[in-house]
Amino acid sequence: MRTLYIVGGAMGVGKTTTCRLLCERLENSALLDGDWLWDLHPFRVTDVTKRLVCDNIVAVLNNFLACSELENIVFCWVLHRQDILDGLLSRLHTAGWNVRRISLTCTEPALRARLEKDVRAGLRRPDVIGRSLAYLPLYAALDTEKLDVSLITPEEAAEGILLGGLR
Repeated sequence: MRTLYIVGGAMGVGKTTTCRLLCERLENSALLDGDWLWDLHPFRVTDVTKRLVCDNIVAVLNNFLACSELENIVFCWVLHRQDILDGLLSRLHTAGWNVRRISLTCTEPALRARLEKDVRAGLRRPDVIGRSLAYLPLYAALDTEKLDVSLITPEEAAEGILLGGLR
């Protein structure tokens, strides 16, 4: 069965790293990070840019879904609200595909530590910490499989997704 993995989680939880590792372990796979399609300077969150990124995501994912060479597609993005996830899914041509919706979660201290490390390394701006921590509790309400990555490595998270059995 061909599988589309849709992986969400707060900024800094480890989505991109986990999904890269997952994609490397899957045969005939493609990876798409939603952030790649919203790399605007200056970065602005408006109705127009939100519509743009969603249209971009749907277009690229539908192209991947239509490709007979692909057996697995891994898509990651923040995906903190059910309406965003449902809106994207309603526009995708997933007939013949198993769709797995997964949220990576972690404890607040674990997320704070990861983000602070990234800020110190110059990879993120300090304002991401408050925004990301505010998103963290939203994932509990989503209709997704949950994987707590607080105490595991991205390699272990990718393996957990492959093995299934998430709650």
